[in-house]
Amino acid sequence: MLEARIQQQFFESADLFYQAAEQLTRPLASAAQLAMLAVTNGGRLFLAGAGLAQLDAQWAAQLLMDRFEQDRPGLSALALAPQLGAQGGVPALARQLQSLGHPGDLLIWIDPQAEADASPLIEAAHGQDVAVVALCGAQDQSLRTLLRDTDLLIRVNHPRWPRVSETHRLALHALCDAIDAQLLGLEA
Repeated sequence: MLEARIQQQFFESADLFYQAAEQLTRPLASAAQLAMLAVTNGGRLFLAGAGLAQLDAQWAAQLLMDRFEQDRPGLSALALAPQLGAQGGVPALARQLQSLGHPGDLLIWIDPQAEADASPLIEAAHGQDVAVVALCGAQDQSLRTLLRDTDLLIRVNHPRWPRVSETHRLALHALCDAIDAQLLGLEA
């Protein structure tokens, strides 16, 4: 019984990955183009996440700054995170973006559960003319109202946040690969 339950976790994840491959390919390609536009024009990539998704933001920022699978020059990527002694949560992230963001930069916001009020961060991005790519789960209504037409919403439609988080990690890896492919002129 326990083994069947464990096996079901893998099957559920694999099924969602197949669905996501069809649904997220075009939005991820658009996100990669936005990222390329930012970095080739001297901009920066800011990544931030709600709750545990902050760890995904840090991971992806490190892959962009250092390398993914190919050697290449480092990209200007930074994970926004509350600083020691600063106020916490999304307001602290918004304050950092207000201080560091410039027109032409890109913010990648990750929130699989829609657990955070992202409005201070999204408003800070818009105030700095920073484009936004938002990765979210099925509960995306609050994000939809915050984003502009030039922003991008990448939605993983699944009721269980662990599956959404797994898909976000794969999406971030696909995004890193797509950016590298564009930078290095790699074939598909």
